[in-house]
Amino acid sequence: MSWLDAHPTIAHVRCGVADLNGQARGKRVPRQFAPKLEQQGIRFPLSVLNLDIWGEDIADSPLVFESGDADGVMKPTERGFVPMPWLTSPTALLPLWAFHDDGRPFAGDPRHALANIVARFAAHGLTPVCATEMEFYLVDDSGPDIQQPKSPRSGKRRAGANILSLPMLDGFDAFFNDLYAACAAMDIPAEAAISEGGEGQFEVNLNHVPDALKAADDAWLFKMLAQGLARNHGMAATFMAKPYADFSGTGLHTHFSLLDQAGENVFDNASNRGSEILHHAIAGCMGGLDDLMLIFAPHGPSYDRLVPGAHAPTAACWGHDNRTTGIRIPAGDPAAKRIEHRVAGGDVNPYLFLTAVLGSALIGIEQKLPPPAPIVGNAYAQNLPQVITNWASAIDAFDQGPLARQIFAPTLVDNFLRTKRQEMERLKTLSDHEKLALYLDCI
Repeated sequence: MSWLDAHPTIAHVRCGVADLNGQARGKRVPRQFAPKLEQQGIRFPLSVLNLDIWGEDIADSPLVFESGDADGVMKPTERGFVPMPWLTSPTALLPLWAFHDDGRPFAGDPRHALANIVARFAAHGLTPVCATEMEFYLVDDSGPDIQQPKSPRSGKRRAGANILSLPMLDGFDAFFNDLYAACAAMDIPAEAAISEGGEGQFEVNLNHVPDALKAADDAWLFKMLAQGLARNHGMAATFMAKPYADFSGTGLHTHFSLLDQAGENVFDNASNRGSEILHHAIAGCMGGLDDLMLIFAPHGPSYDRLVPGAHAPTAACWGHDNRTTGIRIPAGDPAAKRIEHRVAGGDVNPYLFLTAVLGSALIGIEQKLPPPAPIVGNAYAQNLPQVITNWASAIDAFDQGPLARQIFAPTLVDNFLRTKRQEMERLKTLSDHEKLALYLDCI
């Protein structure tokens, strides 16, 4: 019996693929066509994977007029149908990824980029284990300026950050009850929820899985879910990197380790220091901070988050159990030794993000790179190399540095650069309010 057979009330389905900005692009299909969709996929123009943040064609893209705006075949991923609990009628989503007519993966698809990195690890007998920390703000956007939503319990807006505040979580209990129920229905492994460092800011940790593609799928679907459910509760959920100038920004961190063919964590050597392969992976991640910053901070407003002393890493450094660093090695049981990559904002494409993190780590491992010494203490107060903090420099570094083309297919690198350059030019014409309206829901 298929998944749809077990859900007879579903009258129509959605099917969608993630574009380079992480936006879902797809179609609505009546139920009677769903079996064919599930078995054969559906045709979309390949150019839909390379639209700008407004959903418009890239002016000079070879995927548009030069190719006749040719179709690709969008095939179901291994996940299959998932429910869409935020919609008013029973509906399911079939996640897709892109192929050519001859069966070759489309190199401009961000999910294929991650699959390629996973395959490169597999050639070394290694499997990445990944978890993501999903930070977001709940906001009231009913007026000209966004503000913290009123507590459904008290009708008041709670002033202050309220870090790890149980009363703050309790105030939005109905939203989180729906969120956890929906995550369970969608097979998203939601774990702990906390209130974070900004007014109305929260974080939900997604549990680690030995499947980087599933971890990215989970993060992509979680974004859609949180945004959809928040609207049902009279609010907006936003993953903007810095929706408020005076409050902490929003990150999307990942924790990852590597298993060998025996299922053992190769970062663990039964010591607090960790193994040599851990240190090579750290060196690779450090080496990717400049070249790959455009992945970690893909939008103009992303760089508003990268300011000293605001809980976002600005120094290119690493350390043990140190949250002021961009690359952190958490404390705890050596058997759970892992890397936390803390640089990215919440506005990233999860597929490109995990590809960049794992790909840079793999280069460090393959080349046996040595990391610099770990720092101790407050990274903001030390004279350390700094990460790139402006969009134009990040675009240039992605284009001119060697790492992007060692990790991503040239087609994807070219398409991503064209996208960001087009967005940067158009963004210059927008006011701050117009930028906020643009990015509030779509990232």
